[in-house]
Amino acid sequence: MTPNFIGVSGLPRAGSTLLCQLLAQHPDLHSEGNSSPLCNALLGMRRTISDDPFFLSQLDTSFEASYGHLTTAMRGFLRGWYQDCGKLAVVDKNRGWLNAVELLLQLAPEAKLIVCVRELGQVYGSVEAQHQRTILLDFIDHLADYDRLGRADMLFGKDRTIGSPLNALQAVLDLPLAVQQRLYVVRFEDMMARPGECMSHLYAWLGLAPFQIDTENLGVGLRESDSHYRMKYLHRQHASIHPPRQHAIPPRIQQQIESACGWFYELYYPKSAAPAKP
Repeated sequence: MTPNFIGVSGLPRAGSTLLCQLLAQHPDLHSEGNSSPLCNALLGMRRTISDDPFFLSQLDTSFEASYGHLTTAMRGFLRGWYQDCGKLAVVDKNRGWLNAVELLLQLAPEAKLIVCVRELGQVYGSVEAQHQRTILLDFIDHLADYDRLGRADMLFGKDRTIGSPLNALQAVLDLPLAVQQRLYVVRFEDMMARPGECMSHLYAWLGLAPFQIDTENLGVGLRESDSHYRMKYLHRQHASIHPPRQHAIPPRIQQQIESACGWFYELYYPKSAAPAKP
């Protein structure tokens, strides 16, 4: 049986590790939890074959057959990755899926994508707090020498750790409605405050049987490597859910974030919406 495909993507420090841990509790899901290379491998395959002179020459004389070969090969690669998982559906975590959602749906038309978000000031605050705990180590993109405002500016740059997935999230608004309906946004604050209710709604959207999670006795999977990112973005799993304390964000930085990302707050954190219960 070929499992249905579920991607997990979204912002950093927004609970994707916890979400995959919670999804792994469901008996019908295979969720390894660690960031997967599958999306990167498919994107690399597309880049490589698009530059291959033999493949390009075939497109001139037999486009339908050659493009069909490529479709079958890439679809087989994606399906083969989890072919023997033995579950109804498989969960694959990679922040790149949000940019590649249309490619994903070409290869796995049944696929659904879960997108993790969090109030942006707290995303920045989580990164900055971890940097202060590991201040003798630089970031992989060398941000340690900046002051806090400068580091915030860099983190929110369009090709940076927060800015890149944030831009991909904004680009969702340009997707056809049928594609947008394949995305489900999970707010970190809701997952912390009401995990059982949050997961119940998510399981229903995924078409899975109801399942009650014991949030005080969670199964813990393999820990993801953090040294690649110089210990700035931890991916720890815990046996129970404990909401983190709020990070104190300098008013100037918070105001700058909200001003630059007004669309994000209007969509996911409107002032008229009831706040998440503690």
